[in-house]
Amino acid sequence: MVATEEGIVTYIEPADNTAWVKTVKSAACEGCASRHSCESAGNDMKVKAINQASAGVGDRIVLNFQTGALLRATFLLYVFPIICMIAGAVAGQKIAPILGYNSSVMSVLSGFLFFTIAVLVIKTRSDKMALKQEYQPKIIRIL
Repeated sequence: MVATEEGIVTYIEPADNTAWVKTVKSAACEGCASRHSCESAGNDMKVKAINQASAGVGDRIVLNFQTGALLRATFLLYVFPIICMIAGAVAGQKIAPILGYNSSVMSVLSGFLFFTIAVLVIKTRSDKMALKQEYQPKIIRIL
């Protein structure tokens, strides 16, 4: 599935065929579960997008992004660390009696260890994901 948004090109980066687009929060933002924690302040958002339509500065454009890619990135960022931390806590609690340690202490320590590993995995994966075009918005036409 693809989501679309309208915006105005504010800056072109010819070296990598991208453009900075200013969009205005739309009705779609009102239905978003993350609308209150969104990074953008006010009504304007700035997005770097692949310039497939060869838009110029000042052009009104339509950009789109893959919602599936957005959901995968959201899962990696928000859900994966929680799952890892819970798995680490459970593993620590199970291993503690075998090693002769306090199960509560071992649960906390292994939970933090697994959470730290999750953060490192996210950092590595996010750097690779940022290079893939499916995770970047695209300017598809000029209005």
